[in-house]
Order: sequence, then C-alpha cells, then structure tokens
Amino acid sequence: MSGKVIHAGTAIGCPHGGRVSAGPAAGTGVLVDGLPAATGTLVHTVTGCRHTVDGVPAPCTTVRWAPPSGGVLADGSPLLLESTPGVCFTAGLVPQGQPVVAPAAQEGVTCG
Repeated sequence: MSGKVIHAGTAIGCPHGGRVSAGPAAGTGVLVDGLPAATGTLVHTVTGCRHTVDGVPAPCTTVRWAPPSGGVLADGSPLLLESTPGVCFTAGLVPQGQPVVAPAAQEGVTCG
C-alpha cells in the first residue's frame, strides 16, 4: 500500500460533508510537516454530518480504519496513509461509507 501519511492537519471528511478529526496523538514521536502522524489506534470523530435516512438524522460520528498488516509502524501502531481503507459509522455503528481524504503535499517526515 502506498500513499502519503495522514497527520493532524490532513483534511478528512465523511461522505456527507462532515469533518473528521483525530483524537489526541498517542505520542509516537513521528511528525509530518511538523504535525503528529495519525495511527490506526486513534479514534477519529466526525462533526457536522447532516446525513438523514427517511428524514431522520443519521449522522456519521466516528471513522474506523483498517490498516493492512505489514505496513509502516510507529511505536507498534500502524501509520495511516491516504490510501488506508476506512469506514464512517453512526453512533449505533451503522456503516455509512468511506471517509474522503483530501490529497495534500507533504514536505517531510520527522522521527524523534
């Protein structure tokens, strides 16, 4: 699997226009463009999703990622790439579609 590393500044959304943000970084020490890299163990929350089903609000609330085995690890946790598969879920864990990751230019990765 290839792609750029997702970090705290990567623009990610749900398929319905909500905004995805990562929880606090686990302190991997890996920085991308000066921001903490995201790992598959972080909880990603969704805000602002306006999805409805038959007129009833059914917003995305979280994103769960499925990093492949054998990927790049940071402190034992898989780094998320723009190409890492993920699914947005409602509060009742109903799948709602794949998150949308905006491609971004990266200047550099720092490990420390």
